Amino acid sequence: MKKEEVIFLNSVFFVIGFILIFAVLGILLQTFLTHVSFSVMNILKIIGGVIIIIFGVILILSAKYIIPFFSTEHRIATKRYSNSFASSFIFGIAFALGWTPCVGAILGSIYILAATSPGISFLLLLAYSLGLGIPFLVFGAFISKASNFFKKIHKFLKYFNIVGGLFLVAIGLLVITGYIGLLAVFLIGNQGAMSLSNQLNFAIAIVAGILTFFSPCILPILPAYFSYMAGTTAEQVSK
Repeated sequence: MKKEEVIFLNSVFFVIGFILIFAVLGILLQTFLTHVSFSVMNILKIIGGVIIIIFGVILILSAKYIIPFFSTEHRIATKRYSNSFASSFIFGIAFALGWTPCVGAILGSIYILAATSPGISFLLLLAYSLGLGIPFLVFGAFISKASNFFKKIHKFLKYFNIVGGLFLVAIGLLVITGYIGLLAVFLIGNQGAMSLSNQLNFAIAIVAGILTFFSPCILPILPAYFSYMAGTTAEQVSK
């Protein structure tokens, strides 16, 4: 099997690993929060929106200042198996459980968004994992041709915290004000507004996943990860 094929298949198993964790968390949220009363859910939305805005402000500030929790990493150690596909699957699970704090603000915000929309919690976390997983698979498939892209985009990663922070602040405001639903009413009227509101939530979750992928915590380490899974060096993979 060619190294490019090995890298792509390892990427598939890695993505399956973290999608599994997000799917389970989404099911748990949906199960426990579906029957929460409407009044309680409105309170949770306000609290959740405020927390998301705080996450966004912290992320913006971390672009200039050192935020203790956001400047360190928490990882779960994993064992490498003789079968690289099994290793990638376990790494994917560990990746979802032991998230690095610098993208924890985005992930935490998606958890809150899912918790304030219990009827679609599973689908929101699935959308987030797809937003993160699809570009991961694309890069895994074309890693030998992507080395120049990694070099070019590296200088733009310093803007990630600002862009991501503004994105979270916008989400928080939408959650607090309920403007997602109002926007749906404005676009298509009262009929079907709820479904469009859900679609907007899905779009937010997917964009959040894509932003997470392009974060300075993940994108720069992808060549090393892919080469590690292929059993070769980063330089050899890029050739």
